[in-house]
Amino acid sequence: MISGAVLEALKGYVPSENIHLKEQMAEHTTFRIGGEADCLIELENEEQLCRLQSYLSIIEAPFFILGNGSNLLVSDEGYRGVILQIGRKMGRIVIDGCSITAQAGALLSQVSRAALEHSLTGLEFACGIPGTVGGGVVMNAGAYGSEMSSVVTQVTVVGRNGERMVLSKDAMEFGYRTSTIKNHPFTVTEVTFELNYGQQGEIKSKMEELAARRREKQPLEYPSAGSVFKRPEGYYAGELIMKAGLRGAQIGGARVSDKHCGFVVNTGKATAADVKDLIEEIQEQVWDKFGVELQPEIVFLGRF
Repeated sequence: MISGAVLEALKGYVPSENIHLKEQMAEHTTFRIGGEADCLIELENEEQLCRLQSYLSIIEAPFFILGNGSNLLVSDEGYRGVILQIGRKMGRIVIDGCSITAQAGALLSQVSRAALEHSLTGLEFACGIPGTVGGGVVMNAGAYGSEMSSVVTQVTVVGRNGERMVLSKDAMEFGYRTSTIKNHPFTVTEVTFELNYGQQGEIKSKMEELAARRREKQPLEYPSAGSVFKRPEGYYAGELIMKAGLRGAQIGGARVSDKHCGFVVNTGKATAADVKDLIEEIQEQVWDKFGVELQPEIVFLGRF
């Protein structure tokens, strides 16, 4: 619950129309699942982020940074705190030669299309990734043999107390679905990509090819959070789940995709509890049959 005093203070940092109380988080996740957050604030710029993070830290109010909600499962009880959303209002994209600088709220699909329009190659793999630039950098998102670390040159972040830093590619410590930001209280605000000039027709053809492969192999017709599990070393999570006989396994409205067993989909009325229970069942079955521990790739927010 946000007190009247805190609400008035928040209005001093952002326009009141950007502050949403008792916001349904199902409207802000690709799973289309989640209860109410006490408060969701749409951010417009880095300064607002810095000031709000500093204020919320001082009053010891819990807060969470949200992008497109594409790798997130929010509890059915929602979130008792403040959601700071870096979305479309922080989505500026600037192109200078072979460099693209994008604010963290820009969608990866938007940046890849901008690259296409300027005949820049290197971001084709990101054309179908549903997340934002910020979220993509945090988890070193990737697809079809490429990942963010192959094209990112620098990342601007702010700390919990509002301090601003520019991190080089080396300082990001990119790894498989991880970066230094996973282990530090930093929030990404801007990312610079270095690409190469290419033939626009070839770039477009590659993007169309990858989009077709995605439609063929992934359950895009259902809400989901993409691949649920990280790839265990030496294995593929989807293949292990299939071999465990879990294709089509369902708890409530949550179901292991018949098209790609690495996905858990919302068939229409899934709850967060349904999804979590199904994830735990998958982990247990795969461990029992193969001795492989599956680690979730998605983030769990709220009480479960």
